[in-house]
Amino acid sequence: MSISWGDFQAIIQLSAGLNVAILSFVDISIPAIKERRRVFTKARQELEIYRANPHKITTEDKEAHAGMVGEIDRQLFDLWRNTSEFETVEDSMIKTTGVFGFIGAILSISLLWYSGLHYDDPIRIIGEILTLLSFFSLAAAFFVNFLTASKAAHYTKCCNDLRQKMRQKL
Repeated sequence: MSISWGDFQAIIQLSAGLNVAILSFVDISIPAIKERRRVFTKARQELEIYRANPHKITTEDKEAHAGMVGEIDRQLFDLWRNTSEFETVEDSMIKTTGVFGFIGAILSISLLWYSGLHYDDPIRIIGEILTLLSFFSLAAAFFVNFLTASKAAHYTKCCNDLRQKMRQKL
């Protein structure tokens, strides 16, 4: 006995629903990206406040303070340089998520439409493969988006650690 499109339609409906939902997955990484950029701006502002510290009176205190500020400034610059390289990757990853989501949504909605028209016809292996591909596009989009968000969160944590070090040393 062969499997008909109607027997397979529930799986295709799940694929269609998930692939349409994938288009909103970008919303997972956007807050992490915005937070990373906000934290870097805040760290730069705080460092400038510490640089102009009026509480250091003696020349030795001022020189020691300037050295510590310079050390933190170099660390912040190195971290910024690493994240600026990642920003290009980050933007392309967000676009890739959209592409995977769009392709998967079109594919699964087309399969859903086709399965509705050919409900009692037997499904061929190509139909099963296309349905499987629509699920793979979902997994790929989710993976790319999760990777982007986790990398942005990592850089945010590094910057927050540097801000904490700044508060303790300066």
